[in-house]
Amino acid sequence: MAMKLDGPLANRADWQAGDRCSIDRALQVVGTRSAMLLLREAFFGTTRFDDFAQRVGITDTVASSRLKELVEAGLMVKEPYREPGRRTRYEYVLTEMGRDLLPVVLALMQWGDKYLQRGGAPLRVVEGSTGASVGVRVCGDDGRELGLDELRVKVNR
Repeated sequence: MAMKLDGPLANRADWQAGDRCSIDRALQVVGTRSAMLLLREAFFGTTRFDDFAQRVGITDTVASSRLKELVEAGLMVKEPYREPGRRTRYEYVLTEMGRDLLPVVLALMQWGDKYLQRGGAPLRVVEGSTGASVGVRVCGDDGRELGLDELRVKVNR
């Protein structure tokens, strides 16, 4: 099973995605283990540098570099805060662009739970008001879940 390629995509020799590939561009921003785990922590509510580094298990140098990249890419912003009697520090807050990655992170978690966790999923994401499990699916505009063989890829002109 695979997505069907339509139009110029059907003959790949006639069409090359090159640097216009959205998957390639996305991976340039979030394609490292540390970037994805920092985003995971941001979705879990982490905002402070020390907490990010400790929870992800990375050095301060790596955390600083990755957080800077995520800010430069527009996924997070640095906002100042100051505890009484202390110097001003910064916390990292997801932007709309960053929050829009939630389905991607949840899909990776779902896939990992299904194929990589022998004892079952260690965490479960639920709807806050009902406790019902949530998941990521590929759906059409009508809400019907679609399988891989039902999809087509077309060039957007």
